Amino acid sequence: MSGANDARADGYGRIYQASGDQHIVEHHHHAPEWTGPDSVRHPAVGRAPVVLRDRVGEMDRLRAAVEPGVGSRAYVLHGMGGCGKTAVAHSLFRHATDQAGRIGLWVNASDPASLRAGMLAVAADRGASDAELTGARSGLRPAADLVWHYLDASDRPWLLVLDNADTPAVLRDGGWLRTSPKGIVIVTTRQAAAHWWPGAELLQFGVLPREDAALVLQDLAPHAGSAEEAAEVADRLGRLPLALTLAGGFLAQQIIDPWNLADYRHGLDGGADYHPIELLDRGAETGAESRHLLSRTWQLSLDALTAQGLPEATVLLRLLACWAGDPLPLTLLSGADLGAELHPSRVESALRGLLDHSLAELVPGRVRCLRVHGILLDSVARATPDDQRERFATTAARLLGAVLPEVPERGEQDPAVIPLAPHVTALLRRAVVDWRAGPAVVESAADGALRLVTAVHRSGDYASALTLANEALALVTRGLAVDNVFALRLRLRVGRALFRLGRFEESETVYEEALDDCERVLGPDAPDTLEACLRLALVLPHRGRLPEAMVLRRRAAQGRETALGRAHPLTLIARKYIVEAAGSPAAAALPDRDAILAMGPGVIEDCRNATGDDHPMTLGAELGYSSALAAVERAAEALPHARKALSGYERIFAPDYPLLLNARESLSVVLHALGRHADAVEQGEMLVEGRIRVLGPTHPWTVHAEGLLRTYRDGAARST
Repeated sequence: MSGANDARADGYGRIYQASGDQHIVEHHHHAPEWTGPDSVRHPAVGRAPVVLRDRVGEMDRLRAAVEPGVGSRAYVLHGMGGCGKTAVAHSLFRHATDQAGRIGLWVNASDPASLRAGMLAVAADRGASDAELTGARSGLRPAADLVWHYLDASDRPWLLVLDNADTPAVLRDGGWLRTSPKGIVIVTTRQAAAHWWPGAELLQFGVLPREDAALVLQDLAPHAGSAEEAAEVADRLGRLPLALTLAGGFLAQQIIDPWNLADYRHGLDGGADYHPIELLDRGAETGAESRHLLSRTWQLSLDALTAQGLPEATVLLRLLACWAGDPLPLTLLSGADLGAELHPSRVESALRGLLDHSLAELVPGRVRCLRVHGILLDSVARATPDDQRERFATTAARLLGAVLPEVPERGEQDPAVIPLAPHVTALLRRAVVDWRAGPAVVESAADGALRLVTAVHRSGDYASALTLANEALALVTRGLAVDNVFALRLRLRVGRALFRLGRFEESETVYEEALDDCERVLGPDAPDTLEACLRLALVLPHRGRLPEAMVLRRRAAQGRETALGRAHPLTLIARKYIVEAAGSPAAAALPDRDAILAMGPGVIEDCRNATGDDHPMTLGAELGYSSALAAVERAAEALPHARKALSGYERIFAPDYPLLLNARESLSVVLHALGRHADAVEQGEMLVEGRIRVLGPTHPWTVHAEGLLRTYRDGAARST
């Protein structure tokens, strides 16, 4: 043969070229292309757990459901993405097939196409013919009816798992979810709304207990560190099974430079070159699908909500990402408004969408709260567009400001206020560290922190106030200058908490530095400068510096009187502290002690006129005057003032509130001076017990109270 030949083959045809005569016969057989799963007898899961941790009660219930002779039941395992629902279903599947004598059938129900193909594969497994399957695929016969016909006719009992059924309408509208005497159905889903699952038993899944969460890490990376280190990392990850699995996977797969648990914790806290969520995703298996990545898994639910006509759910979740994963009082959301993206009238429906898709949960209690997992919030915050972040942070700060009192009263606070502590700190961290927001946003968040620190302090919880103030101050000074007015006010709050905790030397240092900065930045007569004067004046007598303290008290009183008037509450507070100074152990050296004492009745009267008889300010003036009178051995005059202060405080404060204990101390001193030793001992015992409960046994004021009680008991013994 000579010359060139052009040829083309289509489909399954082939081209032959030969130099002689050839006789070629080919037979082409075309079978329908199979589009279903490769197997329904093996669970299609990602990284299965080495050991299923916790879930003991749920597994006992489910194992009982697959015992021989049990059928016609459906169980819905629901919870947020990554909480281990599929892992539980996988463990049950293995138990049912290995020990309970059942056929196991596993179908991916995440979308209509996968569900349909998987269920038809189940029908094929149970005996459906090619012709029947072809008719079902082409729509010539009802597909769900065909599947359930063969499930009902199965010669062996079965367990059918419908995994990742996060869109229940697909199951319901197609008639795919049914029950049969021959088997048990397990559904895993993020959709928590009970109305989707009539007749099914619902089992909710959440995070793991601390010990079990630590074991998940140790199962995957047994040589990475101690049990306590594993528990610390587990806490940092919110004990979410998916996060634990990813972390353990990362630790187990390192080859060149293996990390230990301490290294990983350092990376999660920002000590690596990538975001914590990115670090977690690095522990996923190669080619892992979205639901096995922390950066993507929850987007599946948000996409579903958007498809259902609730794009506001994504906006609301981004707002929630400004706060912490701790319970959040629902009252905070009552004023949520982000314009067209989230109108107040749509907040309720957006929240319902988040709840239904297990992206949030309600927490019952004295204050109704909402909780969203911290890892989810970090993931959403990371994905929030840069140009939207400041708007969300500003709105979050405004909502906090609407709930936090501008000037908290002393005593028990609104029960919706104290739980805001982690959210105030989280907002500052999000604004300053994660989003690097501008000064205006940081100041708005700092104002909320300052209000909350004040509320916690005035509730009498000085240790918590100190912790919160220090955390807020550390964050604020990363975004603002150390001498910014909000930073200065937080520094003064740190000093006040240190003073109440008996750490006088530290308090003195904080106050002196803050006063210097206030004078330099704000001026000598600014309100914050005068406040710093007064606070330093209160601690100096405990450091043996009463004369300097009196200079500062008078400076504060005069400055406030000039700026605000003699009867203004802030002026009255400064005047009240001047009178109290006359009761100091070193007050005998004051040349004008008698003149100071003479101010007492006028201060009390001015306080009464300004605030009323039972206001803490008036009662504080009574108490200060009583202590001063007792110090100059005028106990009979001091007694009615001490009694009035104590009885007033008892009406408005809890029994162990610090001001009430101060009044009890003053009354006990007066009673002892009057020779009423038994009454003094009674008050002294109550005082010591309260001081120990509130301040601890080593606090200077507790030790002082114990010394007073010994004196009272000695006096009582001598008088008998």
